[in-house]
Amino acid sequence: MTIGDVARASGLPTKTVRYYADIGLVKPDARSQSGYRLYSDIELRKLIFVRRARAFGFSVEACRELLDLYQDRDRPSRDVKKLAMQRIAEIERKMRELELLHRELSHLAESCHGDDRPDCPILSSFAEDGAVPEISEK
Repeated sequence: MTIGDVARASGLPTKTVRYYADIGLVKPDARSQSGYRLYSDIELRKLIFVRRARAFGFSVEACRELLDLYQDRDRPSRDVKKLAMQRIAEIERKMRELELLHRELSHLAESCHGDDRPDCPILSSFAEDGAVPEISEK
């Protein structure tokens, strides 16, 4: 399959397939006479696997680890579960951060009159140093 074919079949943009090939997540099996990358069904399955893992929020590096585990039939499932549990912990942390942001922004929105006056506690709060809860960017 050409890169366009495998992109359509995997549900990924061609640019993403090319990127995954460039970083070694998948490997084209060959090149056509005109230089196009050609992919096998095995590589298509890997792309689908990575697309689904990314949909769960796994990083590219975690996807690489998961792919390695997927291809290793002698792997202990605890290694897979460990990665899943780490991702769950990240999701839970993000949920706590989002809940805090929700509470803070809701409070600011409630304190804004939302009328024709120019004064706005939301904008005033954004302009103040330290008025927003510390949220990590991870």
